[in-house]
Parts: sequence; structure tokens; C-alpha cells
Amino acid sequence: MPGKKNRNIILIVLAVLMLTGSLVYYFSYQLNLTRQDYEAKINDLSRQTAANFNSTKNQISILGSNLSSQIGLVNINLENFKKQNQQEIKTLSSLIDEIEQQSDIKLTELKNELKDIQIKSADFSAIVDDVLQSVVSIKTNVGQGSGAIIDRKGYIVTNVHVISGASTVRATAYSGKTYDVNVLAGYDSASDIAVLKIDAPDLRAFSFGDSDNVKIGEKVIAAGNPAGLSFTVTEGIVSAFRKFSGISYIQTDVPINPGNSGGPLINTKGEIVGINNFKAGGYEGLGFAISSNSVRSVVNKIISDYEAEQNQ
Repeated sequence: MPGKKNRNIILIVLAVLMLTGSLVYYFSYQLNLTRQDYEAKINDLSRQTAANFNSTKNQISILGSNLSSQIGLVNINLENFKKQNQQEIKTLSSLIDEIEQQSDIKLTELKNELKDIQIKSADFSAIVDDVLQSVVSIKTNVGQGSGAIIDRKGYIVTNVHVISGASTVRATAYSGKTYDVNVLAGYDSASDIAVLKIDAPDLRAFSFGDSDNVKIGEKVIAAGNPAGLSFTVTEGIVSAFRKFSGISYIQTDVPINPGNSGGPLINTKGEIVGINNFKAGGYEGLGFAISSNSVRSVVNKIISDYEAEQNQ
């Protein structure tokens, strides 16, 4: 009996070993098949990735060439549009002038907007002739300066120092006509603002712009009588805003030379945004104009007081 029992045990062990070997072989075979399958898929994926990369690279190269061509075409179109825009502005301005003559309709605001567009795309030439109609050259027995007509009644704003110590003052208009200045409506020494008055027909006057809306970098021109060269305009930009002794100034890189004092600093709409006053001695491109809001406040009071006195 013991011998038979041992044989059974041996047989069972042998059966277990055979089954284990079969299982190991099976799993080893399946693992090998799985590895081969994954390797095949990885190889296919690598080939596809390489193919896609090369295809994408070629497409990017083609797109880059097309984009360069399109950019060149856009630049050409922009230049053509700019030229066409300038021509259309001129044509529209001429048409507005014709409509005004035929129908007597005043389209000043629209014309100013067109001029503003032209200035922003080119220069101030669209308004120079208009603004110079309201600029005067001031000459006295002791010096010279500039002024701006601010009312059709003949009121002219300038600097106090332009007429200080003078016994005779004359104002020459852009038309070439010279007028004796027999009326000093008033002045404010603190702000260096004086208001003169001439008796002349058909005057064209400036409007005051809001200097609080002026921005650094904005284009402006100074009009005046530098070194006796009457009705000269100089373009520049607003550099900064300053305040001295309670007076607000606009700093510009427009040269303020002797003779420019008292003349207007003008924005792209043809409005006064400042009255040119002085430049920093020994420095170029450091000009200062009294802000239009400060000037307007002083001027309104001077004219109001003067007219009230005349009506008494």
C-alpha cells in the first residue's frame, strides 16, 4: 500500500509539472505574439509619423511662399488705396465747393472733417491757407511778434511782452493790409495775455479748441512772424504738459523763435490749442504755448470787461 501511494503522489507531481510547463509555454507564446504585434504597430506608427512630418513640412514651405506673395500683394494694394484715397478726398472737396456755390449750403463741418483726414494721412497743407487768414503780424516801435484774430469784431490775442513799452502798434493781415492798433482792450500780466482791437471788415477768426483734449504726440503747427518772416508755419508735436506759476502750458518741439510769440498753436482741425509764448533758452525743440483753455478764460474776461465799459 505504501508503495502504491507513493506512485500516485509521483504521478500527481508529474501531472502538475506538465501542466505548469504547458501554461508557461502558452503564456510565453502569447506574450511573444503580443510583443510582435506591438512592434509592428510601433513601426507603422513611426513610418506614418515620418510621412506626416515630411508632408506638413512641405505644406508649411508652400504656405510660406504663398504668404510672402500675398504680403507683397497686400502692400501694393495698400499703396494703391492710399493714392486712390487722396484723389477721392480732393474730388469730394471740389464737389462740396461746387454744391456750396450752387445751393448756398454751408458744409463747413464736413469740409473740416475731410481736411482732418487729409492732415492725418499727409500734412497740414489742407488748412494752412485757411488758418493764415486769421493770423496777424504785429510790429511796434520797439519790436515785433504775432497775434491771432479771435473774433470778427476785430479782437486779436497776443502776448503782453510783444507790445510792452510800445507807443505804436500795427497789425498786418495775411491779405497784406496793415491796420493801426488804437485799442488795447486789456491785458493780464500774470498769464502774459493781451487783447488788441482793430477796425477792419471781413475778418476771419479762429475758434478755440479744448486744450484738455490735446494728447502727447499729437501734431500741431505754430503760425507767426519768426525773425520778421511773416506768416511762417512750423510743424511739430505736443511733447508734454507743464504748469508754471499756476498757468498751464503745452510743451512742443516746434521752435518758438523771436517773432513767434503771441501767435497761435493750431491743431489738425484749425483750432487754437495754445498761444506761443517762449522757448527754453539755449535749447532747441523746447517751446511752450499757453494752453487754449487758460487763454480763453482770460480773453473772455478782458473782452467782457471792455465791452461793459464801452456800453456805460
